[in-house]
Amino acid sequence: MAETKLKETVHEEQEKEEEADNQSFEELGLDARLLRALQKKEIEKPTPIQAVAIPLILEGKDVVARAKTGSGKTLAYLLPLLQKLFIVSADRKKLAPNAFVLVPTRELCQQVYAEVLSLVELCRVQLKVVQLNSNMLANDLRAALAGPPDILISTPACVAKCLSGGILKAASINESLETLVLDEADLLLSYGYENDIKAFTPHVPRSCQCLLMSATSSADVDKLKKLILHNPFILTLPEVGNNKDEIIPKSVQQFWISCSTSDKLLYILAVLKLGLVQKKVLIFTNTIDMSFRLKLFLEKFGIRSAVLNPELPQNSRLHILEEFNAGLFDYLIATDLSQSKEKDEVSKESNVVSRKSRKRAKVKLDSEFGVVRGVDFKNVFTVINFEMPQNVEGYVHRIGRTGRAYNSGTSVSLVSPDEMDTLEEIRSFVGDDENKGTSSIAEFPLLTKNAVESLRYRAEDVAKSVTRIAVRESRAQDLRNEILNSEKLKAHFETNPRDLDLLKHDKVLSKNAPPPHLRDVPDYLLDKQTKEAREMVKLARDAMGNNNRRKGSKRKLRKDGDPLKAISALASKRPRKKKTDQKTGGSDGNDGSDRHKRKKNKGL
Repeated sequence: MAETKLKETVHEEQEKEEEADNQSFEELGLDARLLRALQKKEIEKPTPIQAVAIPLILEGKDVVARAKTGSGKTLAYLLPLLQKLFIVSADRKKLAPNAFVLVPTRELCQQVYAEVLSLVELCRVQLKVVQLNSNMLANDLRAALAGPPDILISTPACVAKCLSGGILKAASINESLETLVLDEADLLLSYGYENDIKAFTPHVPRSCQCLLMSATSSADVDKLKKLILHNPFILTLPEVGNNKDEIIPKSVQQFWISCSTSDKLLYILAVLKLGLVQKKVLIFTNTIDMSFRLKLFLEKFGIRSAVLNPELPQNSRLHILEEFNAGLFDYLIATDLSQSKEKDEVSKESNVVSRKSRKRAKVKLDSEFGVVRGVDFKNVFTVINFEMPQNVEGYVHRIGRTGRAYNSGTSVSLVSPDEMDTLEEIRSFVGDDENKGTSSIAEFPLLTKNAVESLRYRAEDVAKSVTRIAVRESRAQDLRNEILNSEKLKAHFETNPRDLDLLKHDKVLSKNAPPPHLRDVPDYLLDKQTKEAREMVKLARDAMGNNNRRKGSKRKLRKDGDPLKAISALASKRPRKKKTDQKTGGSDGNDGSDRHKRKKNKGL
C-alpha cells in the first residue's frame, strides 16, 4: 500500500511538472498588451521560474526566487510589475515612484532599464521609467524624479543619497511605494550596500510587496529577508529543488587545466591560438594590471581583445558591452575586482589624505561597477577563468555569463597549485565526488603537453617584453583614450548614434607592431592530436553557424556573389584587349575610335 501511494504521489508531481513545462504566458494571467509585447520579442513560453513566480507575484505575495543565472528572473518580476502598474488608475496622485528596483551594479541597472523601456514601448503604454546613479548631480536627480516616475531603477547607494539630500521624501515613499524589487539580492550586501538598505527599509510601508531575486542562497539573502519582508507569505522558489549541481546549467561544460602561475600566459595562448575553444570568449582576471598584461601579451600573437574594468567611464563600459554583444570583437578581458584586494586598497588610500602631488594620485574606481554579475552577455560560448575567483559564489556568477537562456556553453579554468583549495571547494559544492565517480568539472581534454611545449619558447620570450612599465603605460593610454571618447564626443554621439561604430575598443596598445611570424602557428609545431582537436572545434563551429558576423560582412558577401563568375569575367576581358592590340597594331587612329565606342557604350 505504501509503495502504491508513493508511486501515485510521484506520478502526480511528474504531471504537475509537465503542466508547468507546457504552460503559456496567457495561462499565467498576463495582460493582452504584455502578451503582444512578448510575441513581438519572440518569447514564446515561460521558463520554469517564470511559470511559478508570475502567478504568485500577481496575487500580491512576497516572493524570494532563487534560480540559476540566465533562467529569466528579470522578466519573472518585470511582467507582473508592469501589469500591476497598468491597472493603477492614471488619475491617482503619487508623490514618489510606485516601484523601486534596486540592483548592485550600474551595468545591471542599465540592462534592466533597457528591458523595461522595450516592454513599455511594445505595450504602447505611458509609463515613466527612470534610472539613477550616484555620480549624478543633485539637480539632475531632482529633474529625473520630477513627475514623479512610475518605476525607479537604481543602486541602493543612490537612493540613500536622494533620501539624505531631501530629493526623495520619506513620507512620500511611505505613501506611494507599492512594489520593491531587490535583484541579485545575494550581491547587494557583499557590494557594501548594507547601511544604505538599512537606511531605506524604515520608509518601506508594510503594505508594500517585496520581491528578492537571487542566483545563489546565502546568509546575505537570509539577512535581507529579515530586513525587508513584512508580509508573512514568504515563499522560496528554487527552480531546481535542492540539487546543488544544477545551480550551474547542465548545458555548460566545465573544464580545468592545472598549471603554474608563471605558465598561465603560455596555456591561455595555446588554448586560444590553437583554436581549441569556440568564440566569443570572455576572460576573467582579478586585477586591472593583469588584464592589461594579458591584453599586451595576446596582441603580440595577433589576438586582439578589449579590456573592461571599473576605472573606465560608464559610457565607455556600456559601449564596450554593446560592441561585444554585437560581435564586433571576439575576446573581452573583464576585471572581477570583487575577487581581489585591489578595490579595498584603493578605497583605503582614497580615505587617507596623501602628501604626494595630485598628479600621481590613483584613478578612482567605480564602486558600482560589476560586469560579472547579472549582465546578459549575448552569444558568449566560452568563459575562461585566467585567475580563479576566491569563493564559490564568484565562480557561479562568472560561469553564468555563458549558457544563458538554455544555450550551450563551455568554461575553462586555469588553476595554479595555490588555487587548488578553491577548486576543491567549488567541486564539492557542485556535487563532484571521486568515490562515486561523479565529475562536473573535468580536465580539459583537447590540450596536449606537446602542443603547450611547442609554444613555450615563443611565449616566454614575448612575456619578458611585457614589463610593468609597459603595462602601466598601456593602462594610462587606454584610460586617456576612453575618457576622451566618453566626455568630448558624448554630445556628438547623442545626435549621431551610428557614429559609435567608429569607436573601437580592441585597438592595439603595444608601441611596436606584433611580429608577423608570431601571428600563425606553423604546422610542424602541432602534433596529430592537436590538429584533430582543432578540426573538431572548427566543425562544431560550422555546424552551429556563426551568429557573430557583422551585417556589413554579410552584405559584402552577397554583393560579391559567386567568386568564379568574377574570375571568368576578368579572364574574358583580358584576351579582348590583346586581340584589339593585334588588329590595330597600336595605331593612334584606331585608339581614338576605340575611345569613341567606349563613350557610346557608357551612354547606352
